[in-house]
Amino acid sequence: MQMSRQVSHAPGNEAKPRRFVFVLLENFTMLCFSCALESLRIANRMAGKQLYDWTLIGEGGEEVRCSAGTGFRLDAGLEEMSRDDTILICGGIDVQAASTKKVLNWIRREARRGATIGGLCTAGYTLAKAGLLDGKKATIHWENQDSFTEEFDEVELTKSVFVVDGNRITTAGGTASIDLMLKIIAEDHSEELANSVADQLIYTSIRTDQDTQRLSVPTRIGVRHPKLSQVIQMMEQNIEEPISPSILAKDVGMSTRQLERLFRRYLNRSPKRYYMELRLQKARNLLMQTDMSVINVALACGFASPSHFSKCYRAHYDTTPYRERGSHAARLSI
Repeated sequence: MQMSRQVSHAPGNEAKPRRFVFVLLENFTMLCFSCALESLRIANRMAGKQLYDWTLIGEGGEEVRCSAGTGFRLDAGLEEMSRDDTILICGGIDVQAASTKKVLNWIRREARRGATIGGLCTAGYTLAKAGLLDGKKATIHWENQDSFTEEFDEVELTKSVFVVDGNRITTAGGTASIDLMLKIIAEDHSEELANSVADQLIYTSIRTDQDTQRLSVPTRIGVRHPKLSQVIQMMEQNIEEPISPSILAKDVGMSTRQLERLFRRYLNRSPKRYYMELRLQKARNLLMQTDMSVINVALACGFASPSHFSKCYRAHYDTTPYRERGSHAARLSI
């Protein structure tokens, strides 16, 4: 196989390698971590010199397991880092439990020293819990957005793939780490080098901080009907105070009966049923990811009473909200 040509980096940039400190939280997502690390490794290879260096640290300083169960040997514990380091917290499943008091205190200490600190995947929660995102723009994986919004109303949460706000960085997880690293590589050295890294990764659609993380409504539901997409978008944006089907229909210039037929044809369910499923999905996310009371979860998802919420939840998930939360907690403790 023919080797790819090396790309020279920007002239006059002969400083020591920029170091990234990856803080691996328990049950971190391997994908977001490996995407970030591999982007740096390939940048070094394509440049023909060591532009980037990295170290893996974590609470305890010995070993941490990712959400897939694989163990990673750490280089060090939560020690004092250099002020020039870029710290990236790597989150994953049950980030609330992984954001321990020791981790939060360490992050706050490094922030006071002026470090650039980022959160990959769900670690945006860790940064927010440490108070580092107050008054700033941020993002987090779409599955965690509902619970994040409920807990951190002082953070301007976006649906972007990644966000850089001053010396605070957050990503949506998954391959969003690649997009972030390509931006960093381009700013540190050159667009040419960043593009070469993308080519090596077979990454053909580089996203910016203006791109959103979720697929469009038509792509997500597999249906390209403008009025149906518009109604679903309105439903998703009005979970706490649901809009009646008659008003939804009127807002898109249809009759209620026409709207019913549209949902039946494309989604095989009524608008009311589809809306209920959206609300219950949000409720399940909040039960799993927050300490909100069941009553408050019900109110946040547009249910007037806990009894009605419990009845609807049982009908859809075949369990009660209380049992759902209890079984989830039991699984995490295993």
